Amino acid sequence: MASFFVLLTFGQLVFWGRWVLFAAVTAFAISLFATVVLRRVGYMRLGVPIVFARYQGKRKSSFSGQVLGHRKLLNDVRSGIMHLVYFYGFIVLQFGAADLIWKGLNGGVPLPLPYYDLFSWTQELTVTLVLAAVLYGAFRRYGERLPRLKRGWKPSLVMWFIGSLMLTILFTLAFERLAENESPGNASSADSASHIVAPSYAPVSVQVAKLLHYAGVQPQSVEAYAGFEVFWWLHLLVLISFLVYVPQSKHFHLLTAPVNLWFRRSTPPGRLTPLNLEDEEAESFGAGKVEHFTQKQMLDLYACVECGRCTNVCPASNTGKLLSPMHLIVKLRDHLTEKGAAITSKSPWLPAGLWQHKSAEPYAHVMGAVIPSWDSEAERGTTIEPTMAAQAAAWVKRESIKPEEVELIGEVLTEEELWACTTCRNCEEQCPVGNEHVDKIIDMRRYLVLMEGRLPSDGQRALQNIERQSNPWGLPRAERAAWVADCESRTGIRVETMQELKRQGRNPDVLLWAGSMGSYDIRSRRVLYALVRLLDHAGVSFATLGLEEKSSGDTARRIGNELLFQELCRENIETLSKYSITRIVTACPHTYNTFKNEYPDFGLSPDVKVEHHTELLATLLEDGALRPFYTLDERVTVHDSCYLGRYNDTYEAPRSLLRAIPGVTIEEMERSRSNGMCCGAGGGLMWMEEHSGTRVNHARTAQALEVKPSVISSACPYCLTMMEDGLKAMSADDRVVARDVAELLAESVFGD
Repeated sequence: MASFFVLLTFGQLVFWGRWVLFAAVTAFAISLFATVVLRRVGYMRLGVPIVFARYQGKRKSSFSGQVLGHRKLLNDVRSGIMHLVYFYGFIVLQFGAADLIWKGLNGGVPLPLPYYDLFSWTQELTVTLVLAAVLYGAFRRYGERLPRLKRGWKPSLVMWFIGSLMLTILFTLAFERLAENESPGNASSADSASHIVAPSYAPVSVQVAKLLHYAGVQPQSVEAYAGFEVFWWLHLLVLISFLVYVPQSKHFHLLTAPVNLWFRRSTPPGRLTPLNLEDEEAESFGAGKVEHFTQKQMLDLYACVECGRCTNVCPASNTGKLLSPMHLIVKLRDHLTEKGAAITSKSPWLPAGLWQHKSAEPYAHVMGAVIPSWDSEAERGTTIEPTMAAQAAAWVKRESIKPEEVELIGEVLTEEELWACTTCRNCEEQCPVGNEHVDKIIDMRRYLVLMEGRLPSDGQRALQNIERQSNPWGLPRAERAAWVADCESRTGIRVETMQELKRQGRNPDVLLWAGSMGSYDIRSRRVLYALVRLLDHAGVSFATLGLEEKSSGDTARRIGNELLFQELCRENIETLSKYSITRIVTACPHTYNTFKNEYPDFGLSPDVKVEHHTELLATLLEDGALRPFYTLDERVTVHDSCYLGRYNDTYEAPRSLLRAIPGVTIEEMERSRSNGMCCGAGGGLMWMEEHSGTRVNHARTAQALEVKPSVISSACPYCLTMMEDGLKAMSADDRVVARDVAELLAESVFGD
C-alpha cells in the first residue's frame, strides 16, 4: 500500500511538473516574442505619423484575394501553390498542435473534438503536404537555383524549422502508436510490426512506427514511451523557438503582410503624396533620413518576404543596373532596425546574445565598394544575377560606426540606384505583400534635388529647360503652338485655340492637350495629326491651348523637383479653370496620369474628365463614329505603357482599336499587360543617359522582336521614341516599324 501511494505521489509530481515546465517555457517564449514585436513597432514609430485608415469598397476583395487567395503569389504557379500549402497547412496544424500538446500534458487523452478520426487523418495529410512543400522549396532555391532567391544559412533556417516541426509531429505520433499497441508475444520484429494496429486515420504515422519497430523499438516498451516524451518536448521547443525567431527575420511578414495589405492606400496606384512646401517649420523636404519616411512606409520594410519577385521584373535589374527593389527594401529595413535600436537603446535581438555577440564597438551595415560583374549575357539584358551578386557583396557590416551616423543616401542606398528607377511600378505590381517601392525612391530624389541640389547633369539640364521654356529640350516657348500651322498644312484641318473660341463665344467638347512631345517632337507630331484627323472625322468638337499650354510637370515631379511641378500644376489648373474645361484628351500617358490622379490634389475639379486618346477613340469606334475600312496586313505586338497600364489599369483600349482594324493580328509578348517591361523612359529617364549594362529600350525591343512582328504598337510618345531607337540599334528598322495605335487606326479609316 505504501509503495502504491509513493507511485501515486510520484505520478502526480511528474504530471504537475510537466505542466509547470510547459507553462514556464511557453510563457518565456511568448514574452520574448511580444518584446521583439513591440520593439520593432517602436522603431516604426520613429517615422512620420500618419492616419492608418483601411481602404474601402472593392479593395476589400483585393485584400481577401491576396491574403487568402494568394492572387499575386500565384503569378508563379508552382511557387504560389507551395505557399498556399504553407499558409493553409499552418492554419490546419494549429489545431493539431493544440491536440498534441494537450495529449502530452494529460497522459495521452486527446481533445474532445468531433469526428476525431477524420481530424487525425487531415492532420497527417497536412503534415505530409507541408513536408513535401519544404523539400520542393529547397529544390527551388538550391536545385533550380532561381536567380531571384537568396541562398545561405539564413534563407535555409526556416526550412529547417518547418521541416523539424513536421518531423517531430510524425515521430511523436509514431511513438504514440507504438505505446498504444500490444506486442504479439514472441513473434519476430517483422511479424510484430505487421501486427501493429494501423488505423485508417493514421496512414503516415503508422508507417513511421513500423520503421521504428524494425529498428528495435517494441510496442508498449520504455523506449516507446520515452520516444513519445522526447519528441513531444522537441516539437514544443522547435515550435516556440520558431515563434521567437519569426519577428526577428524576414518571416515577420507572417504578421505584418496582412496588416500592410489592409492599410494599403486607397488612392490611385503610384499617386505621389504632395509636399507642403509652405510649411515654415519643416526642417527638410523629402527623405534624407530613414525617419523621414512615414510609419506606413516603414511597415512596408518589415512586410518584405525577400521573394525577389520585384527584382525579377525590374527593368533596371534585368539590364545590368545596380538597383534591385528587393535589396532596396531589405537595406532600408536593416538600417531602420540598427538605427532604431541605437535611438531607443533596445536591442532587436532576443534572447540577448543569441543572434549576435555583444561588442564594445558599434557597427552598422553600409554599402561598400561595388565591383561590377556584368557578363556578356547581362549586357543583353537577360538576367538579374549580376545585380543580385553585386548587392550581396556590397552590403557589408562595418565596425566602429554608429548607425545613427550612417547616411541614408550614399551609405545605405547609392545615388546610382535611385537614378536607375524608371518608376514603372512593376515591382509593386508583383509584390505579394503590398510594398510600395517607387514613392520611397521619389522621396529620396526629392531630398537630393530640393535640399542638396544633387542630380545627374542631364536631368538638371532637363529641369532647367522646363523651368525656362516649359519643355525638356529648351526649345523656345514661342514655338509651342507651331504644330497647329504644320498640322493644317499637312492635314488641311485647322485646330482652333481655346482663346479663339472664347472670343467667338463657343466652347468645344474636348480640350486636346498636345503635350511637349506632340508640340515639339517631329515624330510625335505624326501621332497628334492622326488623332486630329480621327477626331475631326468623327465630328468631335475640340480645341487646343496653343501657347497657353505648359509642361504638365510629370518629368519634374518624378525627378524630384516638387517645387517646379507644383508651380506648373497651379499655372495649368488656372488656365483650365479660365476656360471652364470639363473634358481633356491627351496622347501622353504621363500627362494623362498626372492630370487624372495628381492634379486634383492641387485644385483641379473632380468634374473634369481626363481621357487617354485610346480610350476616346475606343468610345468613338463603339458608337460607330469611326469605321476602319481598309485592310492592314500587319502582325502587331503591343507594348504597354507603364503609366497607362499599371498606373491606370488601361490595357484593353489599345487592343480594342487594333482588333477593329481589318487584317491586323495581335501577337502578345511573353511580358505584356500588367507584367509588361518598361521602355526605360519613365521617371525622367527619357532625358537621362544610362551608364551601365544594356539600355532598357534595347532589351524591351529584343523581347518584342521574339514574336516576329511587322509592327511594334504603342500608345505613348515616350514608348514610341524608345522602340524606334531600339529598332535602329538592333538593325531591325528595315523590316519592323514602331507605330502608335492612332496611326494604324487612321490608316485603316482613311486608307493612306
